[in-house]
Amino acid sequence: MSIALTLTEPRPRKKAPVHLADLDLAGCESALSEIGQPAFRAKQLRNQYFGRHVGDATLMTDLPAAARETIGEALLPRLLDAVRLDDCDGGKTVKAVWRLHDGALVESVIMAYPDRVTACVSSQAGCGMACPFCATGQGGLTRNLTTAEIVDQVVACARIAAERGLGRLSHIVFMGMGEPMANWPRLQKALRLITSPVPDGVGLSARHVTVSTVGLVPQIRKLTAEELPVTLAVSLHAPDDELRDELVPINTRWKVAEVLAAAWDYAEVTKRRVSIEYAMIRDVNDQPWRADLLGELLAGRLAHVNLIPLNPTPGSRWDASPKAVEAEFVRRLRAAGVPTTVRDTRGQEIDGACGQLAASVREAGSSSAAEPEPGGLTSSDAAS
Repeated sequence: MSIALTLTEPRPRKKAPVHLADLDLAGCESALSEIGQPAFRAKQLRNQYFGRHVGDATLMTDLPAAARETIGEALLPRLLDAVRLDDCDGGKTVKAVWRLHDGALVESVIMAYPDRVTACVSSQAGCGMACPFCATGQGGLTRNLTTAEIVDQVVACARIAAERGLGRLSHIVFMGMGEPMANWPRLQKALRLITSPVPDGVGLSARHVTVSTVGLVPQIRKLTAEELPVTLAVSLHAPDDELRDELVPINTRWKVAEVLAAAWDYAEVTKRRVSIEYAMIRDVNDQPWRADLLGELLAGRLAHVNLIPLNPTPGSRWDASPKAVEAEFVRRLRAAGVPTTVRDTRGQEIDGACGQLAASVREAGSSSAAEPEPGGLTSSDAAS
């Protein structure tokens, strides 16, 4: 079976506007100088944006009223337009569909729990990994997101969480649309901005940031070299190469043993436990012998398994494992000494699988009388 995987940089259709989050402090000062503004306003802007999550210069009362619009055009262009905001779980889950400057659609999800507020953000519009059970994984990659488009999701989610009384945003997971590691240069910069203290960044703890990957080994090793103690989540989904070649096509390039070896090196350097993501798919990867094999691979390692009840999509041949099968899988892994949890399911009534809501927005737009804006079919990392 021949499957096209997109690992190279897709050609941009339209250049994204330069944003404060694309620039360091000196870059912001230079941009302000070009419009006749003093350099000290750079810190004011960065405090407002990163610290108070204000993305609109016209709302920044510490700026002179006459200059706010000009400053906003230069350093705070609108990157995300909210096409749709849906909530469920009593308002504790909020899913946003954003339209980017070129019409592409991406999603973010805010999930409030008693002890934390987590945002799931996207790193690409679409996905090139072609995992067949992904909600829209067959749609291909539209483009990589810029650093600012990634960070702006975090800032927007923090703002929405505060406005809706959900609490302070504390955790970030890169489990939205796209393969984060395939957008490595922007991901690297975004991680630094998310974890740097205000006014240099959003100021979240690196230990509260999770980066998911289907197993791009060279990029895992680059993340290891960063020595930034984020959590690495490996979307494994099968312990054997024969099945993983089908479920996660990148496995034809980097096999299970290579992926896990890179993960164990990451754990050794960072002392952080690796999360092994495993979508439970009925009669595909949920057999007891696969649980035993997975247990053998992970026993004694600094890792835990996060089992994901598959969120089936309309028309898909893939379905979630029965609860009894899921329970036996958990039992066998724990018997092997492997810590195992089952992911809390959120947002199923609002097209919860990553890519579903954006796809429904796109379909609604294409069926309307108005000419739809250009945009690609979005999809998710296999962990979503």
